[in-house]
Amino acid sequence: MNINDYGYNDDFATSFAQQETSERLIPARISAVFKHVYRVVSEDGEQLAKLKTSSFRDATRVDRPSIGDFVALESHPGDTSLIHEVLTRKTIILRDDPDVGEQVVAANFDYCLLVCSANDDFNLNRIERYLTIAWNSGAQPIIVVTKSDLTDQLHDYLDQLEVASFGVPVYPVDSIHGEGLNELQAHFSAGDTLVLLGSSGVGKSSLVNALAGEYKMKTNEIREDDAKGKHTTTHRELHLLHNGIIVIDTPGMRSLGIGQASTGLEETFQDIESLAEQCRFYDCAHTYEQPDCAVQQALTDGTLPQKHYNNWLKLKKELAYNERKNNVTQLLQEKQKWKTIIKAHRDNPKKRTKR
Repeated sequence: MNINDYGYNDDFATSFAQQETSERLIPARISAVFKHVYRVVSEDGEQLAKLKTSSFRDATRVDRPSIGDFVALESHPGDTSLIHEVLTRKTIILRDDPDVGEQVVAANFDYCLLVCSANDDFNLNRIERYLTIAWNSGAQPIIVVTKSDLTDQLHDYLDQLEVASFGVPVYPVDSIHGEGLNELQAHFSAGDTLVLLGSSGVGKSSLVNALAGEYKMKTNEIREDDAKGKHTTTHRELHLLHNGIIVIDTPGMRSLGIGQASTGLEETFQDIESLAEQCRFYDCAHTYEQPDCAVQQALTDGTLPQKHYNNWLKLKKELAYNERKNNVTQLLQEKQKWKTIIKAHRDNPKKRTKR
């Protein structure tokens, strides 16, 4: 098995060369993430691996390997291998989970495919949230509208996306009959890694099968009563397709916090950010109480959609909250660190040197 087929390149090779250990290590890529173990691919083939305890004893959730990561592997074919270190990431999606904090959704991808379906579950606010995350990841976002054959509102959905996407490519596809797939695939080359994001039932698994030209992922029908789909992907998994494209599929996520994705927010709402620069006052809040506000003027004359503006405000508030929360967390961590240092000094005072 050639690790280069899985996207390994000179940048990752440079990161790998910096390893300092007496163990024989080889580069590998995380191809699946389970509860306690990982599946990896390397020159020794496909195998299971776990973390080397001493290497990850103090690691945060973000520091631990995730789907798409390249790692330094102590390979034990026929047994469980050991992951020594995560190589430097080139792109990353972080999910802000209110229960466990930030966690890595996927790493080292070239394109972020934001998958939504052309049915009653179409949600523009959710797409703008995904766009914010995608722009912040460092990769190129692409919007894929699946099940385009099942609606008579496709043009309306595409019109809404034209406003929200602000220059991001949008492709309506029919994964079952293949319509629109050639145009989408023209974006990619062998060795490119794509990550698919979208809520449950939007057709991510069907899209993977269509891109692969063969059955790769289990699929389910949508529920007729509410047009929402069932979970088919239960864990994150990486697939090498016959055409050399690498696809990372992720479980559906209806809730995806934007964390501290300030760059992504600016990219997603470039139109509003540009309008804000034209306001009379530099500290304009872009609400009704501010005079000579270019954003409010655009709302009044209809050039700025109200829903687009409302979602911008909502995500800006979420971003501000996360930044405040992070500052408080850092402050508490710093205080705890010094408490530990002072306690250790009191428990083990240095002996005075006699003259």
